[in-house]
Amino acid sequence: MTDLSYTVPGLGTDDSRRLVEALQDRLHALNDLHLTLKHAHWNVVGPQFIAVHEMLDPQVELVRGYADEVAERIAQLGASPVGTPGRLVAERGWSDYELGRAGTQEHLAAIDQVYDGVIASHRKAITLAGELDPITEDILIGQSAELEKFQWFVRAHLERSQS
Repeated sequence: MTDLSYTVPGLGTDDSRRLVEALQDRLHALNDLHLTLKHAHWNVVGPQFIAVHEMLDPQVELVRGYADEVAERIAQLGASPVGTPGRLVAERGWSDYELGRAGTQEHLAAIDQVYDGVIASHRKAITLAGELDPITEDILIGQSAELEKFQWFVRAHLERSQS
């Protein structure tokens, strides 16, 4: 159970705990995502290398910002956000990114799958937040819109390779 020092006015303790638990999962996912994107950035090779390499850095930076925003919301709700690697690995419900040095299309296909998971779980958190707290819901909706745009960028590269 999540310990709360306090919560925001108008939001009960039980609802805050539920939100914090969902947001902690999102924090783990966002931290994992920005590290995964940076890993792909370092390891992508082949045709369209520079386009993919340069496309990933702005995504990394924005996702790092999303992690910070989620962590700060957890703190606003009266809990302590956890950003340590050990807890991330212990608590995540997904597998590690397996690719090392690989071609652009391999990395893009794998990143597309990563985005599928992150976006789907963000949407579940949006549903919960929509029942409990419009502020948290708004944060997650804004992030999801951009994550979906990033996935579109990735998919546009994959689609081009198939034509």
